[in-house]
Amino acid sequence: MNIYLEKGRQKLQWVIRALHRFGLRIKRLLQEQFNKNLYTRILFTNVTAFVIAFLVVMLFSSFVVKQVTYDQIQQELLREAKRVNFALLQQTDSPWSVPFDQRSNSQVQAQAQQDFLKYLAGIFDAKITIFDMTGKITATSAEQEMVPGSQIDNKYIQILQKGLISTTRSVDPDTGQPIFAAAVPMGNNKGSITNGILLETKSSNLDLALSKMRFYMLLGGMVILLFIIIISVYLAMYISRPISRLTANVAEISRGSYVLSDRDQPLDEINVLGGQLNKLAERLQKIQTESSRMEEERTRLFAEISHELRTPLTAVQGFVEAIRDGIVQDEAVQGRYLDTIHTQTVHICRLVDDLLELSRLESGNVTVERLPIDLNALTQGVATSMEPVANRTNTSILVRRKSEKAMVLGDADRMEQVIRNLLKNAIRATENGAIRIGVENRRGNVLLSIEDNGIGIAPEDLPHIWERFYRTKNQRDNRIQENGSGLGLVIVKKMVQLQGGNIDVVSQLGKGTTFHIDFPAFEQK
Repeated sequence: MNIYLEKGRQKLQWVIRALHRFGLRIKRLLQEQFNKNLYTRILFTNVTAFVIAFLVVMLFSSFVVKQVTYDQIQQELLREAKRVNFALLQQTDSPWSVPFDQRSNSQVQAQAQQDFLKYLAGIFDAKITIFDMTGKITATSAEQEMVPGSQIDNKYIQILQKGLISTTRSVDPDTGQPIFAAAVPMGNNKGSITNGILLETKSSNLDLALSKMRFYMLLGGMVILLFIIIISVYLAMYISRPISRLTANVAEISRGSYVLSDRDQPLDEINVLGGQLNKLAERLQKIQTESSRMEEERTRLFAEISHELRTPLTAVQGFVEAIRDGIVQDEAVQGRYLDTIHTQTVHICRLVDDLLELSRLESGNVTVERLPIDLNALTQGVATSMEPVANRTNTSILVRRKSEKAMVLGDADRMEQVIRNLLKNAIRATENGAIRIGVENRRGNVLLSIEDNGIGIAPEDLPHIWERFYRTKNQRDNRIQENGSGLGLVIVKKMVQLQGGNIDVVSQLGKGTTFHIDFPAFEQK
């Protein structure tokens, strides 16, 4: 016996595990279908919501209809009981309060009473029972109840003893159908209650009516479900179609084809998303264009740097090889070679320094202090320090102060570097001439001008002087200035802009060049 029980338990556990695995598989399948795409998600959600709502409505409506029908039946049964009481009161010759087995000529009277009650029962479609306050049945419309000592349920006697008129509902244990009963006192209620009337009926048509109602509701639900499926599919297509187009646009953007969508979408949200994608495409296109430009600029910069470094390095290499191989024996010639090597080395160092300085300026890694600076004093100091260099070309530097105070906000070191670079260029372009530096306040700005009467700049060169590695030709001897790196003016312009100023240039070939720099004036309070 124990072996059979153990085998049965093992089989039961196996069945439970199999059902559990099957349930997990079904759950996983439903989740995969639900998350598959927009179609299945909308369809599954709408159908599930409708089925749940439909079942709830069906159960609730069945309950409500059943309760309302029960109440109507009970109220109608109560009215019928009162009518039966009125009809029995008209039968004054029938002793309803005496049990049929205690009456004289009981068979005749009992038969007459039962026939009358059957007549009333046929009219009201209910079983009628008359009983006294002890619970004994004195008369009934059902023949099988007419046995000596028949009793009714004690609850009806308690209802009448309390002076109440009530209806009750119970269930037939054999058929399971509801039984409705109404108990009322017999008589005109003027005296004590001696008898009661009990009406009982079975609503055999109620279950049929409820079944028909459920059938029609189910049929209507199937029609509505079909309509919901059609609407869900249409809605999913209506929503997913513009999303598919946006997906195609995103794919084009990822491939580098920035195609802008100018078609209005049917949904506001899709329009907003499409607009954002268009902005993203425009931004990516600008980034790509800028990246291409920067790449070209980087390539050109590398080429320019290579060119700028190759010339002095080639010269240095040639002179070093000549000295190392003993080709040059004359000490004077060796001295000139060494001077050239030194000059080219200095030029390379200056070029590297300018490149590093320009790189820091363009990357934004240069910090600028904004402190009050007296531009008169700063200009005078730089001019004084540059006079020995200018004297080598028989050039004088004149500083003209047109204002007592010329205060600006800036970085003294950067400002000095700007003035020094411009003075170097002016000295390099001027021989046997004069350089004039002017500082004045004009309409809320401090104007700094550096003017020379040197060789000037050709009109075709003037637009390009702010470009990297661009150097003008010396028209006097038709050669490129040897000492310039082509980065000085680029660095000057960026430093001026970094301190909130503007720089401009005016030049005439053979007459000289004037640089104008203006900064916002700083007014001390």
